[in-house]
Order: sequence, then C-alpha cells, then structure tokens
Amino acid sequence: MGKVAVMGYGVVGSGVVEILHDNKDTITKTLNEEIDVKYILDIRDFSNDPYADLVTNDFNKILNDDEIDVVAEAMGGLNPAYNFTKQLLLSGKSVVTSNKELVATHGAELLKIAQEKNVNYMFEASVGGGIPIIRPLMNCIAGNVVTEIDGIVNGTTNYILSQMFKNGKSFDDALKDAQEKGYAEKDPTADVEGYDACRKIAILASLSSGQTVDYNQIKTIGISKITSDDVKYAEKINSVIKLIATFKIENNKLYSSVQPAIVGNDCPIAVIDDVYNGIMVKGNMVQDLMFYGRGAGKLPTASAVVADIIDCFKLSGTNNGCIFEPLEADFMRPYEENKEAFMVILSGNVAEIKTKTENLFVNPEYISIKDNEIAVITNELTVSELESKLSDLPVVKKIKILR
Repeated sequence: MGKVAVMGYGVVGSGVVEILHDNKDTITKTLNEEIDVKYILDIRDFSNDPYADLVTNDFNKILNDDEIDVVAEAMGGLNPAYNFTKQLLLSGKSVVTSNKELVATHGAELLKIAQEKNVNYMFEASVGGGIPIIRPLMNCIAGNVVTEIDGIVNGTTNYILSQMFKNGKSFDDALKDAQEKGYAEKDPTADVEGYDACRKIAILASLSSGQTVDYNQIKTIGISKITSDDVKYAEKINSVIKLIATFKIENNKLYSSVQPAIVGNDCPIAVIDDVYNGIMVKGNMVQDLMFYGRGAGKLPTASAVVADIIDCFKLSGTNNGCIFEPLEADFMRPYEENKEAFMVILSGNVAEIKTKTENLFVNPEYISIKDNEIAVITNELTVSELESKLSDLPVVKKIKILR
C-alpha cells in the first residue's frame, strides 16, 4: 500500500484528498496498489473535518516517516514550501506540486536534487490547472523541437476580458464582477499585471528548451490598461484581446513575453472565454496542437496533482529525466529584438498621421472609431524598430497582434 502526505489543506490540497478518496477504486486498478493519505500538514484547526485525524502541524512527522513515498505540496508561495520540498527530496521522497511560483523560482535546483536522489519532482498542476500540458511536452511530443507556445494561462484575466467584449463592461467593473464570483483575489495584482502568467510561461519555456528560463527576464505587461476603446478597435477588425503568454525559438534564439494581444476571431484561442485556458503548441514535426480546459479550480487542479502522484508510484525507484540545465549565453534574447506586428493607436490630426505613417510601415492598415484618433496596423518588425519609427508620433497605446 502506497502512503502519501498532503502539505496544505486549502482549495487544492483538500481536492487532492477528495479525489484520492472518491476515485480510490479507479486509482487502485490503475496502479494495482492502494494509495492512502497518512498525513495532512496544516497549521489551522480542522476539528470538524472528516479527515481531522490525519491533520498535523509537525512537518518532521512527514519527513521522518519511511512509509511516506510521495508528498503533494499545495501550500503555495516560496516559504516554507521551498525548504520543505528540498528536505523531502533530499530524504528520498518524491514531491508533486501545483505551486507555479516555486517551480519557476527553484525548479532547476529541485529537479537536480530529485535526479541525484533517484526520485521525482513533478508539477503538471503548476501550469493550466487541469489541462494536461507538462506531460504531453515531456512524453507525447518528445520527438519534436517545440518552436513556439502561445497561451491563455490565466483564467482571471480571461474572464475579465471576456466580460469586456461580451457584455461591454469596463475593466474596473469586470474586475469587480470577477472578485464577487471568486475568480479574482482581493488583491488581483498577480493576475491582472501578468505575473502569474509570466511564471507559467517560464516553466513551459524551461521545459521545452531544457534550459532554465528566469521569469524575471520575461517582458510582462498586464491588462489593467485595456480600455473600452481598445475593445472597439479590436472588434473593428473581427478580433478580440487576450492576455497571451508566448515562448518561441527562432534562429536558435529564445524570445518570451506576456502581454495583451489582438487575436483574430479565426484563431482557435479567440473563442476561449470566461475562466477557461487554452495553450497552442507548435512542434517542428507535429506542427500545431491545442490544449483546452479549466485552468483553475479545486478539482481540475487537484486532478493534475493526483495524476503526478500516480506517476510517481509508477516510476518508483527511477527518475523521469526532467532537468533544467543552466541557460546558455545569449540564448534568451531581449524582447525588443523580437519581431511582431502591432496595432498602434495615435492621437491628433488624422490626415497628418496617415501621411507620416504611410512612409514608416509597409502597407499599413487604418482603423478609426472616433475623431482625432486613429489606429495603425503595422507590418512585422522588431520592437526596437517600432519604437524608433514612433519616436516623433503621438502614441496612445501599442498592442501586439498575434499572427
């Protein structure tokens, strides 16, 4: 009989315990072995919980119990999750997690320890909640070079933008609605400013490239400055705006960003609304793949954690080989060197703006929704080139176009 511990008995942790109990028969058939939860680590009182007898506030009970084979870390944040995870791996226990911040910050170190100790550190639930994305990248398309990933990986921002497009709400009203429904935190900064999505794309970029991508080096712009006028401009060209996390490799150089992007309605992720996530992956042999589903929530996220627990038992005594090597010099390039097309909104005399921009861009397109303002659709060019061309123009805003 396999024994597991769950650290953190919040939304995800309680979901893990629930699935291991409710789907016990299915899991037993899959593994040909029963899995039981022996400990639940949390400092809070759960005296009225059906699993109250399993709750402890003593981490050392888990660390020093030789019966514990796998530990699910659902605490979130870096402290004490990092210290606990490191100690568990060093003691020869496998750890699975939904903690994107921990994986993005210390994943390379923890994976190396797991490899040295011949155990596993798994993190399927850290990106995309219940959407399988880590395992397909590692296994299903392992024979491909992943050249690009574009994804909606944050359900909160996707819900807000969906409300702005579908129901005409302002950003502030859509955010308030998301908070009332429990989709957004009281302090929504990590979501609406793109930090959550940034950590997730850093994990996917590290996994795809095999090198440690530091999320601090990823250009990150949130959605808090998106306005109702931006929505109207996008609608004029049969498009929507989504917060897109991007990783791509061109000419053996890696580029990554998180930013609002104009997405044509014919693109598969344009129709992904509300709290759902969607991730497009391009492999050099398999070409385009699409992963879609609930990117958050108690049971979808816990489902991914449980899948990792099952894999750890299947791989008992072996390591899955996942490792993030140090980043090669000059492999990750500044975002400003990346080529993109943009919608640039300019204010002032429209005739004068058109005259100036006709000579700056290749076959520019124009969109107008009100007097004394016009949007220009540019050709693809580097961000540096764009900034240079716009230096003498009255720029209101620039929004990337996903092509």
